[in-house]
Amino acid sequence: MSHRVRAAVIPAARLELRPLLPEHAPEMAEVLSDPALHTFTGGAPLAPAALRARYERLHAGSPDPEVVWCNWVLHASAERCLVGTVQATLGGPAADRTAEVAWVVGTPWQGRGYATEAARALVGWLAARSVSQVIAHIHPRHRASAAVARAAGLAPTGHWQDGEVRWRAVVAGGGPSHEP
Repeated sequence: MSHRVRAAVIPAARLELRPLLPEHAPEMAEVLSDPALHTFTGGAPLAPAALRARYERLHAGSPDPEVVWCNWVLHASAERCLVGTVQATLGGPAADRTAEVAWVVGTPWQGRGYATEAARALVGWLAARSVSQVIAHIHPRHRASAAVARAAGLAPTGHWQDGEVRWRAVVAGGGPSHEP
């Protein structure tokens, strides 16, 4: 399944999810420049050159032929700028038809529903590509990210990984169902 999936443009109401390219790095370095974005995930903002190198690796794809990395930038239509990213990792021997997803929206654009809109669009896109379950790992104190996951159809499970709670949706018939 995973070898057939490739990031493609995903339209949403106020956003367009565009496949991530190395040339997005300069604008995204500014979008992701707030150190507060790393409160729950660790690390620090990357300079444009370092972010471009990261985006080049992501764009080249996973070195494991059984794993597909799909990455998008979020383009806000009305504002005509990039506001964040979403990603999905598919495949791998243990994952089967599972996609692990994540999202981040730059601080100036938070609180406007962009992450929720993007996550919902991504889950729908994955469901249409025979993904059977979508998971996300969220820090237990990251209330905003938990709200996005819930709005996208994921529910918390009792499973923890690296200090984060696993959220999960079983995807059936083009949309998520709540099955922890």
